[in-house]
Amino acid sequence: MTSDLALAAAVDTTDHTRGGGGPQLVVYGDFECPYTAAATQSIGVLLKSGAAFELVFRHFPLRSIHLHAGAAAAASEAAARQGRFWEMHDVLFRSQRHLESADLRRYAERLGLDLARFESALVDPAVAARVERDIESGERSGVDGTPSLFIDGIRYRGPRDPAGLGEALRFAQRES
Repeated sequence: MTSDLALAAAVDTTDHTRGGGGPQLVVYGDFECPYTAAATQSIGVLLKSGAAFELVFRHFPLRSIHLHAGAAAAASEAAARQGRFWEMHDVLFRSQRHLESADLRRYAERLGLDLARFESALVDPAVAARVERDIESGERSGVDGTPSLFIDGIRYRGPRDPAGLGEALRFAQRES
């Protein structure tokens, strides 16, 4: 394991990213975690405001306390195979109290996904391996809960509201 302050696995082309043009914000999250949902809302506010940063989402389902988090992570990866990761990501956080199998299928249908491909991907070992890769990189980075945030590879433990997070991103931009 690396220092609790450093991101152990560099962001690469297999990561889910959105935005760009500034600091890199890596979020280890759990689709069933209310704290991850709150941080995601703050991040969304910053993205909508035009703040320049690259968002990276990595899975860290807390399966021992969030029984549907693993299935939700797999659903987002199944959607990613059809180019719709971020759309599923957003739906899952908006609907995190409804993450049963039937709910996940309904979300896939609403997003216009090919349901046969979606359901096949849900049971594909490669999808499970993709989620596990994120979990392992989080563990190597000292992640033990969600959300865990890293700005330009350094663990961020400050406020997760739009003002606090925005200030941290602006500081990282000035320092780069």
